[in-house]
Amino acid sequence: MDYNIIIYIIFGILPSLTWLSYYLRKDTHPEPKKMILMIFFWGALATLPVFFVQIGLKFILDQINISPLVHELIYWFLIIALSEEFFKYLIIRAKVINSPHLDEPLDVMLYMVIAALGFAALENILYLFAPEGQMSFNQLISRTLIVDFIRFIGATFLHTLCSAVVGYSLAISFCEVKIKNISLALGIFTAMTLHGLYDFSIITLEGNIKFIIPVAIILTLAFLVFSGFEKLKKMKSICKLN
Repeated sequence: MDYNIIIYIIFGILPSLTWLSYYLRKDTHPEPKKMILMIFFWGALATLPVFFVQIGLKFILDQINISPLVHELIYWFLIIALSEEFFKYLIIRAKVINSPHLDEPLDVMLYMVIAALGFAALENILYLFAPEGQMSFNQLISRTLIVDFIRFIGATFLHTLCSAVVGYSLAISFCEVKIKNISLALGIFTAMTLHGLYDFSIITLEGNIKFIIPVAIILTLAFLVFSGFEKLKKMKSICKLN
């Protein structure tokens, strides 16, 4: 195997494993390792259908005669952000909700984060790939470390935070049956909106605002998520999840 590929795989997974270690320490009742690995794997696998869905929807979007701004907004918010958040949610809906390992509200949020980290891991690996022979070994390592660090504090962290918001809303939907659908819809909408705005800002905008908005989004999401973790920890004996 080419050493380039080995480096891409190791450094592509490393940000996700680092965040995974952090999030797992916040769970006072550790989840089974087999279950964690399975959800991580399914999260990584989800990048493939998402990729083809995004290509197909972008092809359709490109055929529509609309203004460049509207085109960009639809692309980043609906095609990219919504598809990624929805597929990560589907993994938890299909693989976790009826699992006997799901025994407290915090688990829902945690498994959403694990799925997101799997998704981000494969995304990072694919993002690191560059044409063979283009760089020396030192250049390869330097570029990989820089990209890895940027995605560690940016894209990978964003994935975990957005999925955690959806996970929190899903957990609340089990606990507050009267607002079940509203809670879940609000969680997905919030994750989609902030995810889309993050991507739209760093790719489309210029000047200081290109950095101010993403930083503000990360900080806002971090506050919401860590507040959510603390709230769900106090709801252990209240909610019947299954």
